[in-house]
Amino acid sequence: MAKIDVNGLTLDYELLGDEGAPPLVLTPGGRYPRDTAGVPELGRIFADAGYRVLLWDRPGCGASDIGFTAPSESVMNCEAAVGLIRALDLKDVTLVGGSAGSRISLMAATRMPENVKKIAVWWLSGGAIALAMLAWYYCGDQVAAAARGGMEEVVKLPSWAEQIGKNPKIRDILLAQDPDTYIDTMQRWAAAFNYSTETPMPGITAADFAKLTMPVLVFRSGKSDMAHTRRTSEWVHELLPNATLQEPPWGDGEWNYVSTFPIDPANRRGRFERWPLIAPPVLEFFRS
Repeated sequence: MAKIDVNGLTLDYELLGDEGAPPLVLTPGGRYPRDTAGVPELGRIFADAGYRVLLWDRPGCGASDIGFTAPSESVMNCEAAVGLIRALDLKDVTLVGGSAGSRISLMAATRMPENVKKIAVWWLSGGAIALAMLAWYYCGDQVAAAARGGMEEVVKLPSWAEQIGKNPKIRDILLAQDPDTYIDTMQRWAAAFNYSTETPMPGITAADFAKLTMPVLVFRSGKSDMAHTRRTSEWVHELLPNATLQEPPWGDGEWNYVSTFPIDPANRRGRFERWPLIAPPVLEFFRS
């Protein structure tokens, strides 16, 4: 475990593998921390395959700080990723991520395309219903709590319990927010998830995708996956200049299946616990 200040926030991170090996940044989804079941296990596979793997807690996740000045949570996180990579002086990085991690990886790459060698992404969030659900998941309960009882109610939310447990400073940061300003911020952050017919993923324009000329592996989402629609993955593939669309190493119902798993860190259970299955095709792509 290590900490570093980036863009005024303290970020928690860990490096796996040999110093001097090619750097690979692995970003999980949701607001899940870097030690979520399946994430460090996947990171270790990449490290054993010859990469220097950066596992990190995004702002608002795990033991990292949170801030509310960015235009959206995704922008805050992707700029934190870019800042962390620069602060650690990582060159020619490979970016890997699933779900929200795919969005952050692609957004970060648009801000430093000259420093990204290859990318692999899966479970790309998109579609009108999925994005509406994300707006509620990330922001809706925050607004409801702040409107009901101010920031004292916000810090009681289950969505902050794990992070406050890992980083008690988060409670003080939240309590220091003006409730009305906080509600306005959450409204803006929620609006950032608005569905658009112009682009498959919020926060990334068609022009942004065109900047990503490095090889990108896009895993096709399952037809039954309404959180990460198949069309989103296909559309992203179409917009990227040098992308490969590939079937994932699991069945069509994978997301629905893993969504039934208990969130049980002690027993290494959770929605990402099967992520190590993605390692062989990703490594094959990176070596090609």
